[in-house]
Amino acid sequence: MSKYWSQVAKRLEPYVPGEQPRDRKYVKLNTNESPYPPSPKVLAAIKEVACERLSLYPDPTCLSLRQCIAEYHGLALEQVFVGNGSDEVLAFCFQAFFDPGNPILFPDITYSFYPVYANLYNIDYQLVELEADFSLVGEKFATTNGGVIFPNPNAPTGRYIPLDAVREIVEKNSNQVVIVDEAYIDFGGQSAVELIAYYPNLLVVQTLSKSRSLAGLRVGFAMGHEDLIAGLDRVKNSINSYTLDQVAIAGAVEAFKDEAYFNETRHKVIVTREKTANRLTALGFNVIPSQANFLFISHPVVTAGVLYQKLREQGILVRYFNKNKINNFLRVSIGSEEEMDSLIMALHNILK
Repeated sequence: MSKYWSQVAKRLEPYVPGEQPRDRKYVKLNTNESPYPPSPKVLAAIKEVACERLSLYPDPTCLSLRQCIAEYHGLALEQVFVGNGSDEVLAFCFQAFFDPGNPILFPDITYSFYPVYANLYNIDYQLVELEADFSLVGEKFATTNGGVIFPNPNAPTGRYIPLDAVREIVEKNSNQVVIVDEAYIDFGGQSAVELIAYYPNLLVVQTLSKSRSLAGLRVGFAMGHEDLIAGLDRVKNSINSYTLDQVAIAGAVEAFKDEAYFNETRHKVIVTREKTANRLTALGFNVIPSQANFLFISHPVVTAGVLYQKLREQGILVRYFNKNKINNFLRVSIGSEEEMDSLIMALHNILK
């Protein structure tokens, strides 16, 4: 620990991203990336903008992308905020809507960036315990709090709660901001965007990293009442006015325009997910019902830690969280059919 670090830096426990090893070629099922490339129209737009214009700053308002998102979701321009991936958008949210000394609520098993942000910004939090099957009960969020945030579908479990349950949480916290993190919503769930018109305290955060195959471009966005968006703008423009570059803006716009490609690739992921879940169940795995582009699995005999290591030795990466309640589970991203065949074959050999 460096003597030059601030007290904030010294007490931080940073988020640990999925490993990106370079020592060999792996079947990479550990970071929930899309197994399919971006739309050809996205690639064409990127090539077109990657020219002399890169010597100029991008539009700080990201007007063309915000207009595109607003039109796509039936919102006003003032109801859309964009940032450098949904992680940055979430970081701005923690600064814009949550206060120190007023504990916020999020699930005890959830996206592990939430406690990192809370500690970074000195925000107290209370964990809402999930049920034994990892389901989320909305009534548990009806206690006094300084705000609520949860993913839907949840990460790393993949469980989804229906729109009525989301509505219940938003209604019971009318004096606080409720953030619904919908990074995986396009793989089977119903978005809470349609509730924005009725609830000024609701903010919905999404990303282009998963269902639109743009993890490498880093584009995230938030949708909500214009007052919430104005709060995010105040934070953003106090840190970095230019969150998205010209390449990202151009590619993101085309990703929204190419609806046919979006539907084709996400449907492939859904079909492969269900097929893989059935094959894993046949191998004796407990597979948590998922509406995401990953599966959360455990085996009654071979521990998750052993499976993780054995798979890695065979060149297959999955995610292992050595944490309370989930230390016997693996999170497996849905890859191509060929990649999932490799996974099933490897697991079959390990179990045999």
